[in-house]
Amino acid sequence: MRVDPAGWPFIGAALALALVAALAAGGLAGAFFLGLGGFFLLFFRDPDRTPPRDPSAVVAPADGRVLVAGAPTGDTLPPGRWQQISIFLSPMDVHVNRMPVGGRVTKVRYHPGRFLPAYKAEAGDLNEYTEVWLDHDGEDVVLRQIVGILARRIVCRTREGAVVETGDRFGIMKFGSRMDVFVPETADIRVRVGDRAIGGVTVIAMLHGH
Repeated sequence: MRVDPAGWPFIGAALALALVAALAAGGLAGAFFLGLGGFFLLFFRDPDRTPPRDPSAVVAPADGRVLVAGAPTGDTLPPGRWQQISIFLSPMDVHVNRMPVGGRVTKVRYHPGRFLPAYKAEAGDLNEYTEVWLDHDGEDVVLRQIVGILARRIVCRTREGAVVETGDRFGIMKFGSRMDVFVPETADIRVRVGDRAIGGVTVIAMLHGH
């Protein structure tokens, strides 16, 4: 099973503590840290995904439950006129983040903020996030990696000028978080609130050009 590189320090530390605890306090203490290592292994898992071939398809950037699908809900929106899809990631979901469409990365911006629970509506405005702008054949698509109450570090591995494909891995958020995707008003939203999304696979919207 592939594991995101950000997970190995957590997994290694848990296994080391399991060994030390087992030697110092017995098997029960060691089993606790061994179980913790198993949780980290599950959390940082990075399964292969096959995105749809249609270049107009916007795919989910992460696994999780759809919180918003339609009109934007926040106050601190990217400049422009948008529709919004928001996905909440529980600690049990795959947290590897994937590009929703192919194109060129035009902006990468970090915004400091708070650490409210990611499922709260105001989290999109107030929490810490990284914002990535993509130029897809002249249309902008914007995504935000938004941290939650447990996630305190965003890993964003893309850069301005990078050329990406739909479904490419580009980062991870640790221990519960949220992804917001902003698509043009002309896009056709394909998910509803409450739906489950699979990162890199589930089509959340279709672009129709200018």
